[in-house]
Amino acid sequence: MPLPAIQVENLSKRYFLRHQVTPHDGLRHRLESALLHPIRSWKNRALQKKTSREEFWPLKDLTFNIQPGEIVGIIGRNGAGKSTLLKILSRITEPTSGHIEIEGRIASLLEVGTGFHPELSGRENIYLNGAILGMSRAEIKSKFTEIVEFAEIEKFLDTPVKRYSSGMYVRLAFAVAAHLDSDILIVDEVLAVGDAQFQKKCLGKMDDISKNGGRTVLLVSHQMAAISNLCPKSIVLHQGRFAFFGPTSDAISHYLGLAETTSPNLPLSSFRPHWASPCITSARLLALDSTPQDRFPLGAGLTIELAYQSPSATPIRHPILGIVIKHHSFGTVASVNMRMTGFHPSPSSTSGTITCSLPELPLLQGSYSIDLWLGDGPIDLDLLSDYLHFSIEEADVYGSGQLPFANHGAIFLQPKWSFSALP
Repeated sequence: MPLPAIQVENLSKRYFLRHQVTPHDGLRHRLESALLHPIRSWKNRALQKKTSREEFWPLKDLTFNIQPGEIVGIIGRNGAGKSTLLKILSRITEPTSGHIEIEGRIASLLEVGTGFHPELSGRENIYLNGAILGMSRAEIKSKFTEIVEFAEIEKFLDTPVKRYSSGMYVRLAFAVAAHLDSDILIVDEVLAVGDAQFQKKCLGKMDDISKNGGRTVLLVSHQMAAISNLCPKSIVLHQGRFAFFGPTSDAISHYLGLAETTSPNLPLSSFRPHWASPCITSARLLALDSTPQDRFPLGAGLTIELAYQSPSATPIRHPILGIVIKHHSFGTVASVNMRMTGFHPSPSSTSGTITCSLPELPLLQGSYSIDLWLGDGPIDLDLLSDYLHFSIEEADVYGSGQLPFANHGAIFLQPKWSFSALP
């Protein structure tokens, strides 16, 4: 039996969070204090330099093995420890404790532009990345044409990559990582930056290099459809700990089960990307009669209620709520926002409540999650990914005595049939 491609035993990572003690006095008060009481002011400045230290474990006691040639998904909420795990496996950071054994060379795509020098051209960065992987110039040259064709950047090959868009960065970075000879390919959520066509192309390439090239692939994604279609097995991380490792369908069910039981107790920051401002203060699901509910019969409607508060004194002039509904297996099934439907409130206030009612939701039975986006006109303010969860229960929606097929999609249709017999 071959040795595991990746063997992890009791892996843990610890960070120390430092909190600086700072006064809450205004600038005017501090200037007056420095002039009138210089000794006391000096003591206060010394106090400002004091810090408290808090222990934080993004990963705790992980143990698992991944065999050569496997494609394994890694899923979990923001802050679950996924990116920290990949950085440790990629040797970017060291674990605090535990043991890791890796057989072969690793190519990683963790962030946009990782491993690229912004002043160098695309051509030069291909050779730089290959050298980092330990490849000779001849080996890189033999793959060069394939990389450029896959990335679709022929016209910009001799342009410094600092002038590339984020999509161009990702196309070139993935092409390099996927085509240069490595035994293990590690890909983080960074593929979400690319367009839908290129994402499909990347997923097909990862499937090909695993099945035909025998390479091991680790994929982190919040797109459950991509994980379900590409990865036979998946790891679920929850609050830095190992929650599940097994068939992807069971892993997704386990992940959604964790989300349904823990969402109300997790801070909103667990669902918010790093760029977002903390504007959304709460959100909940209701039945059409305003009763809190997260299980709905087939064909029923629901209401989404969201409260927001500007984190500064600046009012939000044109609040816009966007909603994305995702099925746990099929991915995004519907999306809508206020501007799209012609609803343009302009209250110009620092806080408010937005309600969206969906009287007839044509979703088949299954588990769903909702992303919530808040904007001020076209400007992104806040985003909560997979924050709300609900399920649709089966029902005889057609009144025919037969139930719709739950595994044939996420939307049920309500057709009008006609028929005429020929003589």
